[in-house]
Amino acid sequence: MAKVAFLGLGVMGGPMAGHLAKKGHDVTVYNRTGAKAEAWVKTHGGAHAATPREAVRGAEIVFACVGNDDDLRSVVLGEDGALAGMAPGAIFVDHTTASAEVARELAAAAQEKGFGFIDAPVSGGQAGAENGVLTVMCGGEAGTYATVEEAIGSYARACRLMGPVGSGQLTKMVNQICIAGLVQGLSEGVHFAKRAGLDVEAVLDVIAKGAAGSWQMENRGKTMNAGKFDFGFAVDWMRKDLGILLDEARRNGAKLPVSALVDQFYAEVQAMGGNRWDTSSLVARLER
Repeated sequence: MAKVAFLGLGVMGGPMAGHLAKKGHDVTVYNRTGAKAEAWVKTHGGAHAATPREAVRGAEIVFACVGNDDDLRSVVLGEDGALAGMAPGAIFVDHTTASAEVARELAAAAQEKGFGFIDAPVSGGQAGAENGVLTVMCGGEAGTYATVEEAIGSYARACRLMGPVGSGQLTKMVNQICIAGLVQGLSEGVHFAKRAGLDVEAVLDVIAKGAAGSWQMENRGKTMNAGKFDFGFAVDWMRKDLGILLDEARRNGAKLPVSALVDQFYAEVQAMGGNRWDTSSLVARLER
């Protein structure tokens, strides 16, 4: 088992670090709010540190799962950042959903100091993190990836190297593009079924067994019909992700009209006070 560090103990990072501890890894954690790190140690064992630099001391693998590009830079760079304290030959694995640009920036900084770097955003939400069944999309060198794949397996049911650094983030963007369109289509279907006077749950049960079926329909269709939107992945975070992928599309010339439209629909949900509702809350704007 490896000595590892985990930076960021939010709704995703906390459970992921917990799975590493359950697998027998020696885990030191860091969180911007120190009380959360202390609580994590009381539950899972291991140790906590006051700065990323202290947390990564002696670690073979350093994991991070924070909010956005700037949050990531704040735990990686600078006098108290992870790169200032990592041991020679250590590998940094970033699970933050961030830009491909920042992945390449931080990989270059890591390489300059002799460290490996893997960008490894995840899909599966809070439930996937808690149950250890995330899907992990990775970018980096094959040898570096092979070194960390087993540890990532502590909380993943699927993990794959997609290409060089940045490829993990680009793959996550594809994931979010597909989800945005699916959730909007499902929202319109639920809304239409209600207006048509149909038994919405019966409709979802039958069409889920055909070509319209999806994870979103199976797991969120009935709760959308019930107006329940407290399932973890918040609208604020989805808009952050959509902003990242729309910026990337402007760089690479991809045409994403549906994603851009759904981003504006999520802005309407935010204006309704739904910042912390989960992404299935798109249906709420249709029923105002």
